[in-house]
This record gives sequence, C-alpha cells and structure tokens, in this order.
Amino acid sequence: MTSESPRVLESDCEWTADAVADEESWTERLSDSELDELDTALHTALSRSGDVLDIGADDFPLPTLSGRLSRVENQLINGRGFVRLRGIDRARYDQSEMEMLYWGIGMHLGAPWPQNHHGHVLGDVIDQGKAYDDPTARGNELGGFALPFHCDGSDLVGLMCLANGVSGGLSAVANSVTIHNRMVRETPELAAELYRPQPYDFRGEQAPGRPGWYTVPVFTEWEGRLFVRCIPPYILASQRHADAPRITETAARALERLVELADDASNHVKMELLPGDMQFINNYHVMHGRTAYSDDRNAGSVRHLKRLWLETRALRSRPEYFRKTPGLHWSKKRTASRIRAGAGQSV
Repeated sequence: MTSESPRVLESDCEWTADAVADEESWTERLSDSELDELDTALHTALSRSGDVLDIGADDFPLPTLSGRLSRVENQLINGRGFVRLRGIDRARYDQSEMEMLYWGIGMHLGAPWPQNHHGHVLGDVIDQGKAYDDPTARGNELGGFALPFHCDGSDLVGLMCLANGVSGGLSAVANSVTIHNRMVRETPELAAELYRPQPYDFRGEQAPGRPGWYTVPVFTEWEGRLFVRCIPPYILASQRHADAPRITETAARALERLVELADDASNHVKMELLPGDMQFINNYHVMHGRTAYSDDRNAGSVRHLKRLWLETRALRSRPEYFRKTPGLHWSKKRTASRIRAGAGQSV
C-alpha cells in the first residue's frame, strides 16, 4: 500500500480505554504451581550460570508455563497488544535473582535485541542523572519527568518493576492501531504523510562517521499488518542536525494529531506496576509512556525497572527496517546493564 492511499488495518486489534477498563482482562496472575515452576527454573538456570547472558530458554525450563506464555505472545501480536504478569513475590528474591527470572520469562517470549550502542540486551530504567534537554539522553535514563507516548526499537518491549519511587510513575499504554485507523478515516492526508520516511535523532549513538539521524516511516503496511515507529521528541530533535531532512508542515500537523489522539484519555490506559510485576507490549501496535514521579534516595525509594527488547517468533515477517540486523554496530557487543539503585552504577 502506497503512502498516497492508506487504509484501515487490523481493526480486530483496535481498542479504546473503556474496552480495557477492567484490569483483570489484561493481567495474567501466576498461580502457585506456576510460581513454583519459575522458582525451580531459576535455580536450574543459576546452577548453570549466574550471568543472564549465558542463559537461553532451554536453560530456564518452563514445561507448563511456557504454553501460557506462548498464548500471551500470540495475544500481544494478534490481539490487545499488552499484558501485565503479576504474582512474583519481590521480597523473596534479590535483584540478581529477579533479573534472572525476568530474563528467563523473556527468553520464552522472544530473542533479545540490543537496546543501545553499549549492546545492552538487558537494560535499566532508572534516573541516571541525565538532564531532560541533554541531546544524548534517552528515556530510560531520565528520572522524574513524564515520558510521552512513543515506540521503542523492537517487536516486543518488556518492563519489570524492581522498586517504585515515592509517588507517580504509572505506566501508560495507547493503542496505535486505533490511532492509525482514526487518522485514516478522519484525516487521510495526515495519515498518508506519516507513511513517508521521517527523520529521527540518533541521540549520539550512531556508528562512527555516520550521520546523527536516520529515517523511517511512522506508519507502514506490510503483508496486511500495521507497523508503527514513532518517537515524537526524537523526530523533532532531528532538526538540530543541519543535514537531516526537514519536517514538512503536513508531517508536523500529522505528528501533532497523532500525539493528540494518544494523549486523549479515551485512547489509553494507565497501570501501576508493583515490584515483581512484568509488562510486555507489542511495540508496533501499542505506544507507551509514563507519568511523572518522585524518588527519595535517602529513604531508599527509587523507581527502578529492567527492560527487554525482544524479537518475537509469532511475527514471521516484518519490513526490512524492523528486522534485527546482525551487522548493526549496536549488535557488536552483547552486554547487560546491571545498575544497583544504591550505587547508581552500571557494571
């Protein structure tokens, strides 16, 4: 489908806030037997290695729970597009054990993607002292500020809550399919503009000698599916590079309309992530953000989440620019960010 004639896509995956108002409809509560299975898998994995990078799905056996996770994966790709897993007792496990539990579950949902130029396949979402106006700052490094709705750079995005701050920090998800289809129905000329490549700021993480920006469409149709890639602040920040393509007036209006629809309370839902909770979303169908929050480091109340970017097996085909590229400079290293809230250091 060309950018000149966008059409409504995957309407079965559309939802509005009232349709997902019941939290139980998107919360997968783990049973006692599943929690026992996770605990056994954790100790099996730890007997092989204490480093998550050494552990694959076979090293973290889930003979029963894996079937449920497969159904979750299908729901993420072909249904609502987001889920919250709940039931793990955070107080029972230290941070390293929680990271292994999270990693093990993640390996049953997909293969890890690097999240930055460090090659982090397991990331940290915590205040890392970056200023909001720092042109190299990325959302997972910023503390306190609300983050606008956006997409990340993989099929699935996962977050696990290790600890919450003093207040705020609710996770928010908006349905990109609903937003796309409304724009197609109501303002097709704006939707069409977002099918054209838009410039994004690399945040200083480009390969040596390469431009500080790249281009990718916000909307893509591929084999009848909708793929969305949208980080509004990065699109706007691309204009700091003199050699980057200029954002057209129509694209600016289209982006403004997309943000307006995502911010509309009827198109998104906010959720609390308690310590031990895990959230997974379909990055192409769901935009995510968070509300502002407060930490109290002296009291030990510091919001800290772990992040996974995953390549799902449930999605067998995707546009070229959404495929994991082995030659990408981000993939040359495979590391894990291991920040400890007390130390504030990555190791």
